[in-house]
Amino acid sequence: MDLAKFRKKPVLGILRGIPQDSLEPLLDAVVDSGLEAIEFAMNSSGAAGLIKKAVARYGKKLTVGAGTILNLRDLKTALGAGATFVVSPVVVEPVIRYCVHRKIPVFPGALTPSEIYRAWQGGATMVKVFPARCFGPDYFRELTGPFPEIELMACSGVTPENMGVYFKNGASAIAVGAGVFRKDWIVAKKFHLIRQLLQSYTQRVPGHPGSAGM
Repeated sequence: MDLAKFRKKPVLGILRGIPQDSLEPLLDAVVDSGLEAIEFAMNSSGAAGLIKKAVARYGKKLTVGAGTILNLRDLKTALGAGATFVVSPVVVEPVIRYCVHRKIPVFPGALTPSEIYRAWQGGATMVKVFPARCFGPDYFRELTGPFPEIELMACSGVTPENMGVYFKNGASAIAVGAGVFRKDWIVAKKFHLIRQLLQSYTQRVPGHPGSAGM
């Protein structure tokens, strides 16, 4: 994962339970939207195969990682399939240590100040504050007081309308999942709706030409 590139467009897409026959049209929509980083949740059926296919077909346009990593077995499976970064919903110290040792970007999930600090001290590339919707953007402003050096990713409840407030209050990145990659849209093959909604995020990234005045 090119971290410098991700920090310029710090929006991560979370894909979970994607049918094999929907992978290509979905990722075509992702690429067209301007999103550049996605993760496949490893607790989904066939996730490793989806990672492998995504890397083979879209590896030059998308940074592909693995999410919901809770143990070393799934971590090694994901890396073997081609994942270039790792995301967890909680702090799993063996996973963090493995990634730090091998210089693999790792984004552990945490919510409380103690969890966030422990993840960062362990070597987290960025700490995924999950579920962010529980406390909202104001929580990030509070966290930057004692932890100005910790990079935070807001995950859960981030919308095109509030994402700017998250960034303003100290978030370094945001993640979007089921609210964008809606199962009903995927089943109905309405990939253009996913593309349009993703664009409403990518075009509001601070510094993007389309974000002015939003």
